[in-house]
Order: sequence, then structure tokens, then C-alpha cells
Amino acid sequence: MERAEVLKRVIGILTEAQDIRRAAEAGHEADTDPQAGDDPGGPGYAEGYEEESAATAGVATLLLNEMLPSISVPADASPQEVAGLVAAALGPALHTMVSGFSLAFTSLAMVHDSGQTDVSSIEVLQQLALEVQAGTYDEGA
Repeated sequence: MERAEVLKRVIGILTEAQDIRRAAEAGHEADTDPQAGDDPGGPGYAEGYEEESAATAGVATLLLNEMLPSISVPADASPQEVAGLVAAALGPALHTMVSGFSLAFTSLAMVHDSGQTDVSSIEVLQQLALEVQAGTYDEGA
């Protein structure tokens, strides 16, 4: 999978995670007894959190399944050889994925640190997606 595609998928995962969280929080607010206050253990909280975690995990698992290569290991390989094969096969894919999440985090953190309150995190991610599409973060650029 190309680097730009990984970056787009990372942005998609973060965007979907926000949507899931908002939906879970909306469900939590609807289920919470006004007398109970903001007790994180209140009605609906655990269910909303579990739904959010499962949905986000599903999107992340899909990305991992698409990105991570299959690895062939000879039957007589030593543990050190297996470790070397796994590291060689997974290293580049994991590096690209971590770089994508780091770029997204840094973009969000920079807006947060600048004190901009008129820009939502979704807008930051949308702008980042446009920059990725334009080739701003292509390797060697």
C-alpha cells in the first residue's frame, strides 16, 4: 500500500473514531439520569464505550489486514531467523502506519497549541486529507 493511501486510511480511522465517540457520548447523555450527574459509570456508559471500542478496532483491524504482508517461514527456521523474517516483513509497513498517525497527531496538536478555537479536529483532518491528496507528504517531497 502506498504511503499516501496509508495516510488517507489513518485520517479515515481518526475521523470515524470521532464519529463513533460522538454517537456513544450522545447515547450516554440520553441514557444518563439527570440526578446522576456526569458519573462515568452511569447508565449507558459502558455499553457506549464498548461499542466505540469495537467499531474503532474494526476499522483499525481492516487497515492492519490490508497493510501487513503475509510472511513465509521455513519449517526448520530457528527462532532468531523467524524474528528476522518477521521484522524485515513488518518493519516498513509498521513504520509507514506509525508515521501516518504521528503526522495526524502533530497536525491536530499544532492547531490545539496555537489556541485556535474556531477550527474543529474534523476540519484539521479534512485539510490534512487534502494535503495528502495534493502530494504534500509524498516521500521525497
